Amino acid sequence: MARIGYARVSTADQDFEAQVQRLKAEGCQIIRAEKVSGTTRDGRSELGTILEFLRQGDELVVTRLDRLGRDTRDVLNIVHECEQRGASVTVLDPHVSTRGEMGQVILTVLGMVAQMERRFIKERQREGIARAKAAGNYRGGKPRLDHALIKSLCAEGLGVSTIAKQIGCSRMQVYRVIAKETRDLQSTGGGR
Repeated sequence: MARIGYARVSTADQDFEAQVQRLKAEGCQIIRAEKVSGTTRDGRSELGTILEFLRQGDELVVTRLDRLGRDTRDVLNIVHECEQRGASVTVLDPHVSTRGEMGQVILTVLGMVAQMERRFIKERQREGIARAKAAGNYRGGKPRLDHALIKSLCAEGLGVSTIAKQIGCSRMQVYRVIAKETRDLQSTGGGR
C-alpha cells in the first residue's frame, strides 16, 4: 500500500513546490507533479501514470480538490477509476477521503462547489473585460509562452519534449503552439 501524491499547477510561471512539500509531510512515498491546466485531462500525463499504476490499497493524495480537476464530472471519474483499482483518494484541504462512507458524497459536493466557483470567476472576468473594452482600456492578456521561441526551436529540429523542458512548459502547450502555427499558415496559403 502506497501513498501517492499528485501536485499540479496550471501555468509554467507557477510553482508546485509548496504542494510537493505538503505531500511529503503527509507521508507520500511517490509524488508526481506537472504544469498543465486542470480543466480537462488532456495532456495530464503524470496523472495518467498514477492512475495506471494504482494498486489495491493505494491512496492518491492531493492538497486541494482543484489540483485533481476543475470539472465535477472529471473529478468523479478520476475518483471512480481509483476505486475500480481498489485505491482511495484523499484531499488534504479540507481533509476528505473516499475511504469513509460519506467521503464520496462530500467530494461530489466539493466538486460541484469548485465548478460553480470557476464559472463565477469566468463570468466576473468577462464582465471586467467588457467594462475595460467599453472604457477603451482593454489590451488583451499577454502571452504566457514565447511562441516565436517555440517556433524557432521547432524549426531547428528540436523535439517537443526537449522544447517543453527548455521553456518550462508542458508538451501539450508546445503542441498547441505548433498546431496554431500550422493552422495560421494554412489559412494564409503559406502551407501550400
